[in-house]
Amino acid sequence: MSDIKIDHAKKIYNGQTVIEDLNLHVADGALFTLLGPSGCGKTTLLRMIAGFNSIEAGDFYFAGKRINEMEPSKRNIGMVFQNYAIFPHLTVRDNVAFGLKQKKVSKTELEQETNKYLKLMQIDSYRDRKPDQLSGGQQQRVALARALAVHPDVLLMDEPLSNLDAKLRVDMRQAIREIQHEVGITTIYVTHDQEEAMAISDQIAVMNHGKIQQVGRPKELYHRPSNVFVATFIGRTNILSAELVHKGGKAYLKFSDSYLLAFPDLDHEIDQKVCVSIRPEEFVRSPDGPIEAEIIDSLYLGLNTEYYMDIPFAKKVQVCEESSFKEDFKPGDHVRLSINADKINVFTLDGTRNLLGGEVHEV
Repeated sequence: MSDIKIDHAKKIYNGQTVIEDLNLHVADGALFTLLGPSGCGKTTLLRMIAGFNSIEAGDFYFAGKRINEMEPSKRNIGMVFQNYAIFPHLTVRDNVAFGLKQKKVSKTELEQETNKYLKLMQIDSYRDRKPDQLSGGQQQRVALARALAVHPDVLLMDEPLSNLDAKLRVDMRQAIREIQHEVGITTIYVTHDQEEAMAISDQIAVMNHGKIQQVGRPKELYHRPSNVFVATFIGRTNILSAELVHKGGKAYLKFSDSYLLAFPDLDHEIDQKVCVSIRPEEFVRSPDGPIEAEIIDSLYLGLNTEYYMDIPFAKKVQVCEESSFKEDFKPGDHVRLSINADKINVFTLDGTRNLLGGEVHEV
């Protein structure tokens, strides 16, 4: 096993700098996710770690050993791809055993390790089948078993679940999390799916335009995003314009209709225009709430119901609450809301900094 350290990495494609001065540390045994929109540089970074892309500047280390010039085959990595990349002419057993045969292990070790990972991935009963006789989820389990069987120091996974249907994705992400924790291999997992990243990861690095915006545990990123990009990419939120003002030395958020929300956590900040992030669940419906809202539309999602509402200082805000069998609000109905000030975030006007904190790893 191995920790991974990246110092001042740079990548250039066709004269364009796509990653510049990127720094990252992945702890030994962690399940670490690179999360971001398409084109943000996450797969490029993964391929630099694997040795498939050149490194224009910076240093990459596995367990303190610099690997920049090391051949991919010498880095002792396992790879799992979006398209499975298992061999169609080989049985499940032979696919899992492939890497072990390349390493020329003994016949006893070959059988032991192959059987171990067939059972661990719950594909032992398919050992004699060819890939075209398997479902997508079963094929992905074969790919993961093959990657793990060679005992890599580092496991790299590039959008491994994106070709599966919704239910299979949920099942497989849980399986990957359980197996990774069981075997303890340092894993870097690439995805653009924030829900998948939140469900599977020990830590997440949110990327945009080749830069790491924030690194943290899923709960940290959701509740204390370092900037507006992270707030809007991790989960859903309402971004509202407001002013931070002080009255009698106390801080308030003043919205466009002059509604004031006491906000003592920012008593120390100067008056300024700000962006306020309010998650849908932090608008709380209550009979004596100070904000009148008109329901525009609703989406019943089983456990929760999501509403779009107009309020005096914003149009079509998202509000989410636990579904009620008895209440059935319709467009045009009026309700009253309050805001849970303990869980909202306040950013500078340009959206680059959270006035409440939130560790900025690199921006």
